[in-house]
Amino acid sequence: MNKKKLIFQLLLIAGISAFFISFNLLVFTLFTKPCLPAKELSPSEPKTISVEKYLPFDENSEIVRIDSDLEITENIPVLDGSEALYPIYSAVAYSIYPENSVSFSDGEFSPESSVQMKNTIRGFTAVVDGDTDIFLTAHPSESQMAYAKEKGVELELVPIGKEAFVFIVNKENPVSDLSVDEIRKIYSGEITNWSDVGGEFLPINPTKRLENSGSQSTMKAFMKGTEMKSNPLGFLGRSIGFSFRFYVEDVAENGGIKILSVNGIYPDKENISNGNYPVVADFYAVYRKDNDNENVKKVIDFLLSDEGKKIIEETGYVPY
Repeated sequence: MNKKKLIFQLLLIAGISAFFISFNLLVFTLFTKPCLPAKELSPSEPKTISVEKYLPFDENSEIVRIDSDLEITENIPVLDGSEALYPIYSAVAYSIYPENSVSFSDGEFSPESSVQMKNTIRGFTAVVDGDTDIFLTAHPSESQMAYAKEKGVELELVPIGKEAFVFIVNKENPVSDLSVDEIRKIYSGEITNWSDVGGEFLPINPTKRLENSGSQSTMKAFMKGTEMKSNPLGFLGRSIGFSFRFYVEDVAENGGIKILSVNGIYPDKENISNGNYPVVADFYAVYRKDNDNENVKKVIDFLLSDEGKKIIEETGYVPY
């Protein structure tokens, strides 16, 4: 091979390699690096509730402890619920159930325990199938209600409290407030860049949650029938996520993410109670209408009583 031709080919390969290396560094510097959190929680991954942290009868438990005159010692209804509401129904069990009704070992509740903690999807199925008596949850999704109908099961949904549905971003994102309309447009794909809502010139990555989870079902209700779409370039920019306030408030206080105001209103307990915060979701105690255990109604009445409301409020929610 001609020596000059060989040198030319080597220089050409070196030039092409240098171009791609420089291009990748440019993309990383301008787009990817600003999005990388330093040991912090991604907006799409709110914290997971620790089962051990809120066990009903553990002396180190962080549940709200209310001693009640009500005692249910026979035909004890099985309590389950979404992960975010576990501290509530665990506290209910402490207040009105005997200690020997709850069995926990090796990181999970035993099948015979009167307190369970499945995820929203499996737990809702359990109440429809009759394996759980009372399930605490955000409003079930359309497909979950369709499952109950398919099984010929009528459900009673009793509202027991309220919680803010919040939107979260990386703490370094300069955007601190979005309108309801802007959020819907972000998730419908109409707004795709943070610069369109007062932020940096970076793509928006609208993250979603697991189908039929409480958060995803609530987000679908928030979208009012508009399809949620992904941004093909979102991975190059900054994310936005959603969850319930209880999940993310501690994380926001300790760094990593921040909770956005919506329509200029921050989702604190006062703004949830007075109705100023525009995205508030009810949560419910759900049970089968044909459940003939008379103690189910006693547990529901307890949740709606002053004692039950105190548990809900001191746990961090707003009682109904």
